[in-house]
Amino acid sequence: MSEIYIEMQRKGAYLKVTAIDAATGEEATAMGPVNDPEGVKRLAILKLKNKLGLTATQKPPSSGRGTLV
Repeated sequence: MSEIYIEMQRKGAYLKVTAIDAATGEEATAMGPVNDPEGVKRLAILKLKNKLGLTATQKPPSSGRGTLV
């Protein structure tokens, strides 16, 4: 998978996490409780992968860039 940029914004008792695919610029957002930032982050990444049409075992088409493991 290409690089994924993560943006986290606190909004009161909630955390808004946006995951952005570096190769395509596609974004996915998730919101959840502030006390579970890793869970909200995982959800945003999962939503992004689903949006890009990826499953857990698939790799995206090569964009010529490096990959994160």
